Amino acid sequence: MSVIEKKLKDRSNSKCELCGSEQDLLVYNLPPNAKESLETSVLVCKTCHDQIENPETTDPNHFRCLSDSMWNENIPVQVLSWRLLSRMKHEGWPQDLLDMMYLDDETLAWAQATGEGEDQEDKIIHKDSNGNILADGDSVVLIKDLDVKGANFTAKRGAAVHNIKLVWDNAEQIEGRVEGQYIVILTQYVKKTK
Repeated sequence: MSVIEKKLKDRSNSKCELCGSEQDLLVYNLPPNAKESLETSVLVCKTCHDQIENPETTDPNHFRCLSDSMWNENIPVQVLSWRLLSRMKHEGWPQDLLDMMYLDDETLAWAQATGEGEDQEDKIIHKDSNGNILADGDSVVLIKDLDVKGANFTAKRGAAVHNIKLVWDNAEQIEGRVEGQYIVILTQYVKKTK
């Protein structure tokens, strides 16, 4: 058991911080944070986790528990509750809960960072040079040599970049590691690999 998992279990009394289940608990680190920490993670059950990760499987009735968890004193739980309520706001009752919820400006910016709940036309969508949609964790290949400013090297065409991170506020940029350096890459110069 990791230190973070132990601290989250202490914080939540070994229960899912969303629905209260005591079975199959997992640490969920909220995007866009890459580094897992107590301040960016929530302890969730496998049922909640699977539905968070796969929006098309979301069961709104399972998440009626958010009417309680949205008032949790821990910011990551509030942020995750806001995101899930925003995802389901078309159901009616989640919008009522969102209307009651208050997040300070910094917390709200974090909650909105993934675009959850935005209308599809307002969402920032990252696409590679062929128009394929990119997601965090995808692998891409560079389609041309790129001079990396400030690092004094050239990222060569054909170089694979694994486990990319999307720049959440710019649809034309991703981040990834090339030759041991973490760099920002323009999406027009990459091709998604299967």
